[in-house]
Amino acid sequence: MNKQRFQQFHETGKALADELGNLLIEIFHYLALFVIGASIVWSAVVAYGGMMLQGHATLGDILLLFIYLELGAMVGIYFKTNLMPVRCLIYIAITALARLLIGDIQAHHQADMGILLISGAILLLAVSTQIIRKPTDES
Repeated sequence: MNKQRFQQFHETGKALADELGNLLIEIFHYLALFVIGASIVWSAVVAYGGMMLQGHATLGDILLLFIYLELGAMVGIYFKTNLMPVRCLIYIAITALARLLIGDIQAHHQADMGILLISGAILLLAVSTQIIRKPTDES
């Protein structure tokens, strides 16, 4: 009888520990998402403030705001679904590379191998989004 009581106590303790662990993970999950979201908003506001002080926004600045927008959307999707939206990460990478490409062209005003490499990387990322979007055949 003692062994059965110990077994029941062990199972109850394990169930409580699992519940507590799941609760702590969920609290950390939401807290981390709120911190990341707040950091994105803060960074976007600071970047926008810099543009306002500058008196104008360059195309690179606008693309930077789009990156912040995409990051915020990614956090929102992850918050609602608990799934990491990989396509959002790819879109952010494409936008960041486009920003880099525009900045490089504006600074150097000449075609070089860097432009070709960045353009190739953008093309590769664009193709990867199409591959990810297509459902796999379950045959």
